[in-house]
Amino acid sequence: MPTFSPDVISAVLAHMNGDHSDDNLLIARAFGSPDADTATMTGLDDVSGHWEYAIGDDEHELSVPWSVTISERPEIRREIVALYDAACAKLGIEPRPH
Repeated sequence: MPTFSPDVISAVLAHMNGDHSDDNLLIARAFGSPDADTATMTGLDDVSGHWEYAIGDDEHELSVPWSVTISERPEIRREIVALYDAACAKLGIEPRPH
């Protein structure tokens, strides 16, 4: 049985891809390739977030593990914020306030 319902996943993806596309790209550049041009969050589960990113015409898949296994919806936000902060640190970018 999936950890999160399709409705929860759909809502998170709509929010991340609609409101935080720049964050998706930072995560892809930090944990995938610094040459990523675009990035889209494509899914999540209890152990990781999933993205697709492109470098030119080449598309790549990326799974980035959460800091812990998660099971509750509020934990999704916490883990994505942690990934964003880690991506900023890795890329030498000042994170915006949360």
